[in-house]
Formats: sequence, C-alpha cells, structure tokens
Amino acid sequence: MKIAIVGTGYVGLSNAIILAQNNFVFAYDIVAEKVNLINNKKSPIIDKEISEYLENHYLNLVATTNKEYAYVNADYIVIATPTNYDPNTNKFDTSSVEETIKDIKRINPQAWIVIKSTVGVGYTNIISKKFDISRLLFSPEFLREGKALYDNLYPSRIVIGVLEKNEEHLKKAKEFANLLLEGALKKDINIHIVGSTEAEAVKLFSNTFLALRVAYFNELDTFALKKKINSCEVIKAVCDDPRIGNFYNNPSFGYGGYCLPKDTKELKANFNDVPQNLISAIVESNETRKQFICDEIIRILNDKYPNKKRFNVGIFRLTMKTGSDNFRESSIQSVMRKLSENKIDIIIYEPSILNNKYDIWNINNNIEDFKKHCDLIIANRNSDELSNCCEKVFTRDIFERD
Repeated sequence: MKIAIVGTGYVGLSNAIILAQNNFVFAYDIVAEKVNLINNKKSPIIDKEISEYLENHYLNLVATTNKEYAYVNADYIVIATPTNYDPNTNKFDTSSVEETIKDIKRINPQAWIVIKSTVGVGYTNIISKKFDISRLLFSPEFLREGKALYDNLYPSRIVIGVLEKNEEHLKKAKEFANLLLEGALKKDINIHIVGSTEAEAVKLFSNTFLALRVAYFNELDTFALKKKINSCEVIKAVCDDPRIGNFYNNPSFGYGGYCLPKDTKELKANFNDVPQNLISAIVESNETRKQFICDEIIRILNDKYPNKKRFNVGIFRLTMKTGSDNFRESSIQSVMRKLSENKIDIIIYEPSILNNKYDIWNINNNIEDFKKHCDLIIANRNSDELSNCCEKVFTRDIFERD
C-alpha cells in the first residue's frame, strides 16, 4: 500500500516510521533540508529516539519536496501539518490543512485523507462540506515530545473518527487502524472508531485534562511555597491514593510545549456557548503560576542581595521537560519575558542553540562561565551540571523527572 505523509514534524515523522515498516511511505515537506536529512536516515527534528530508529532500521520511506510524486496513487494521505492557535481568532490556524486538501483534490481525489493535525471540535465535518469531500478520517495523536516514536510503537489507544458510520467509512477506519496496529510493537491496544466530532473532542479533552493535572500540582506547590510547608511531603502523601496516582505530579514553572497551551485555549473557545468554569480556570491558572514564579524569583533576589540594583539571572536550558530538546512555548520563556520587564538581565545556557543570541537575550554555553556570572540560576528542570552551585539554583523540580 502507498501512503503519503504531509509534514515531517514529531507527528508526521513518527507516523511515517510506523507505517513504513509494512507499506511504501512518501513523506512530503516543503523544506528541502528536512527532506535530505530523512533520505540520509537522519532526523530533521531534535529527537535522539527518532534519529536512532531511522539509522538502525530498514524502512520503505522516501522523503520528497514534490507533492505530486508523494500524492499520486496514494491509498491514504495523512495530513500532519502544524495548526498553531491564533489568539486573534480564538481558533487554530488550519490554513495548511486546507491548502493540502485542495492539492489532494487536484492530484489524487480518490485517496482517503486522514487528518492528524489537531483541530477544533466539529472541524472535520465543516471541512468535508466546504470542499465537498467524504473520503475523510480524523485520527488524533497522543504523543509526548521526546517520546513521540515510543508512543506510536506503544500507543495508549488508537482513535479513528468517521464522518458517517456507514459500511464504507467504517471499513476504511478499521483498515487504517490496522495499519497503525501493524507498525506498533504493542499489540493489545484498544481501538475506538467514533464519529469525527467525538474524536476531535477526545483529543482536546485529553490534553486539557493533562494540563489540569499540571496546573493542580503547580497550585499545590504555590500554596506550599507561600505557606512555607514542604511541597514534596504533601504531594507524595496525596498521590499515594491510587485514585490520584503517583505520576504527572512534578511541579514546574507551568505547562508548555507545542500542544497543551494551544489545545486548552482551543477547547476554551469551543465552550463559547456552553456553561463552564473549569476549562477557563486551567488556562488562567497557568498564567498565574508563571507570574508567581517571576515574583518569587524577584523576592529571592532582593532578599539575597538587598543592596544590589541590577541582577543577572541565568536560565539553565529553555527546554520544556526532561528528555526533550524542544522549547516551543516552554513556560520558562514566559518567566524570562516577565523578568526582563522588571529590568533583570538574562543570560541563557542552551547547548542546542549554536548562536550567541536567542531573541533579545545573550547565550553563554560555557557552563562554568555561565554559572560564575549569575546571581541566580533558574531551572525548570534540574541537572547534575548544577550540583556545584546549588545555592544559586531556583527550581521547583522536586522529583527530577517529567
């Protein structure tokens, strides 16, 4: 079977690898550099796991910048293009999805389209009418950054959304689900074939619940800091309740990354005519946490250096979490911006950036020199590299994971 993948980010490339184990897969991207890396068995994204898999496994995978070559005669065309949240419209920017659908209609109208890009609730239905297409499925992803390939090899579940629960659509949904199942190493996987709107809701509600959990333990930690009680002791005892569980409970500077910030805002917007309190509170809680972290850092600096007028604050890594090299929308960047507004000088240590500047801030990737010149070092996630300057480090990474 021939399958085309549109977009080679975390979602697109990890799906391409899964499907290319048993099918001919053509990965289309507009960036020639990314295409060349894939064809040379290298990952165009900073992900050790994906890079190693590409190097060490034979795959029927070809990357191309030629969309006609990728789409023609494909049985399935999987759309995995970015859908960033637009705060001006209060919805995802789905223009890349729609441009791709236009191209597919022109090049290969017989193909079944599978949308894996995150979209709002009801989008698949709307777009099928707009473009007069019925061969359309929505299959959400539940991937962790830094673990995208693992989460496809060992998926928690497979969800396929259909426009209509008729024989043709159900058959194609089962067929595509089986393609994913064939490529997975885990075989005992629950498959949910549901309406496309229900599948869209599954995606947004899943990520918003994860954001809720992050926000909950961050607010617990904020309370502990303000009341001068031991956050670690409270969290451990709370999470011994099996209904709560000892996972996804490590405090941070706020949830971040590519998915949770935009998906929570999109779900909140989808509630525009539905009574709710909790969804808005999750979004607002994250902003409150980041402001609290900033205020706490300023308080520590003033207490530690009462006569100093200007401070140098070091940022140890821009990454969102342990095991990830991605720092899109990482919470520490919001804290940096707030600190800069308070006339605090920022120095960044981020070895994945080779330049000496990131946005408006300077980078110093000589770790010892970096530590020497900082009045305080803030680390969303701690590291052994900071063990010789613990007195300078501010972190809320209690369990040193996640």
